[in-house]
Amino acid sequence: MLDVELLSRIQFAFTVGFHYLFPPMSIGLGLILVIMEGMYIKTRNKMYENLTKFWVKIFALIFAMGVASGIVMEFQFGTNWATYSRYVGDVFGSALAAEGIFAFFLESGFLAILVFGWNKVSPRVHFISTIMVALGAHLSAVWILVANSWQQTPAGFHIVGEGLSQRAEITDFWAMVFNPSTIERLTHTISACWLTGAFLVISVSAYYLLKKRHIDYAIAGLKIALVVAVIASITQLITGHYSGVQVSQTQPAKMAAFEGHFETAPGDLYLVGWVDEKNEITYGIKIPKLLSFLIYGDFNKPVTGLKEFAPEDRPPINIVFQSYHFMVGIGLLLILLSWIGLVLWINKKLLTAKWYLWIGVFSILLPHSANMLGWMSAEIGRQPWIVYGLLRTKDALSKVVSFNEVLFSIILFGIIYSLLFILFIFLLDRKIKTGPESAENIETTLTERKTIFGN
Repeated sequence: MLDVELLSRIQFAFTVGFHYLFPPMSIGLGLILVIMEGMYIKTRNKMYENLTKFWVKIFALIFAMGVASGIVMEFQFGTNWATYSRYVGDVFGSALAAEGIFAFFLESGFLAILVFGWNKVSPRVHFISTIMVALGAHLSAVWILVANSWQQTPAGFHIVGEGLSQRAEITDFWAMVFNPSTIERLTHTISACWLTGAFLVISVSAYYLLKKRHIDYAIAGLKIALVVAVIASITQLITGHYSGVQVSQTQPAKMAAFEGHFETAPGDLYLVGWVDEKNEITYGIKIPKLLSFLIYGDFNKPVTGLKEFAPEDRPPINIVFQSYHFMVGIGLLLILLSWIGLVLWINKKLLTAKWYLWIGVFSILLPHSANMLGWMSAEIGRQPWIVYGLLRTKDALSKVVSFNEVLFSIILFGIIYSLLFILFIFLLDRKIKTGPESAENIETTLTERKTIFGN
C-alpha cells in the first residue's frame, strides 16, 4: 500500500536512477578521451585529434545532463529525508562537500579548456586539461561512494545528543573515508563506469561501420574501446568477487538475500531461481556449496542464513535476488562480448562480422542495465536500514511532508525528466549523425588503416 515512506523512496529511486545514467558514461568516456588524445600527442595523426574533438562534444552533453539531474537529486535530502539529514548530516555532508571542492570544481574548471581550448592553448596543455577532467570525474565517484559506503558500513563516528537531537559526529575522518566497504565498492563501480564508456564508443563505432561512414574514425574508436572493455570486464569480475566477500562479512543479511539463503549452512550458488518469501524456500538451478567456496575458500563452511535475522530486519528478498542475478548475468555477457570482439580483431574478421557489429550497436543498453540492477541490489539489500544498523528508513523521513506533496512532485519530476531525456536523445542523435568533423578532409589509406587497426 502506498504511503509517504514508499512514495518518497520511489521518488528518490526515480531521480537517482535518472541521474545515474550519466556519471558512468562521463567517467568511462573521460578515460577514453585521455587515451584518444594521448594517441594524438604521440603520433600527431590529425585523425586522433578530430576523433577526440567529436567525443568531447558528447562528453560535454553527458556532463551537462549529469549536473542538472544531480543537483535536483540532492535537494531531496532536505525535503523528504530531513530526519536523516539531521542525523548524519555532519558525516554525509562532509563527503558531499569534498566531492564539490576536490572533484566537481576540478572537472568543471578544466572542462572549458577541454571544450573550447583547442586553438587557444598548446596540445600538451590541452592534454593536461583532458587528464584533469577525467581525474575530476573519477574523484567525484570516489567521494560519492565514500558517502554511500558509510551508509552501508558506518565507521569513524560516534553518536551525540539524546532523543530527537541525536546525530552522528565524525571522530576519525579517514576511518569514515576508508570504512569497511569503500575500497571494494569503489573499484567495482569505477570498473563498471569504464565498461559503460567503452560500450558507448563501441556502439557508435559499430553504427558507423555498418553505415560505411567515418570508417577511419570508427576503426580507431573501436580499437581503443575494445581494449578498455576487455580490461574493464575482467576487472569487474575480480572486484565483484571481493565486493561479495566484503558484503558477506559486513552485511550478512544482504548476502543471504542475494542468494535466497535461509538456513545457516553451506551456501549454494543459484544460476537462476525464484524466492518464495512466505514459505522461505528458493527454487532454481544451483551449484551446491559453491557460495561457501567463493566466500571462504571452503565448500563446507556455513553461510549465515536469513532466519538468523528477525523478519523486520530482512530486506525484500526476491527483488534483491533477481536484481543481483540479472546484474551478474549481464556482467558475464559483457565479458563474453568484449573477448569475442578481441578475438575477431586478432583474426582480422571484426570489420566483416556484421552480426557482431549489430550487437555492438545495441550493447550500450547492457552496462546501463547492469549498473541499475547493481544499484538496486545494493540499496534494497540494505533495507530496512538507511544507515545500516543505526537508522531505519521509516524513521528517516521528514515529519511534515504529506502524501499529496510527494505524489505531486513525482508527477512533476516525471514530466520534466521525460522532456530532459527526450532533449538528450535528440541532441545525442544529432551529434552522432553529424559525426567526427575532419577540418582537413583527412582520409587514411588502406595501408594506414592496417597500421591503425590490423585489418
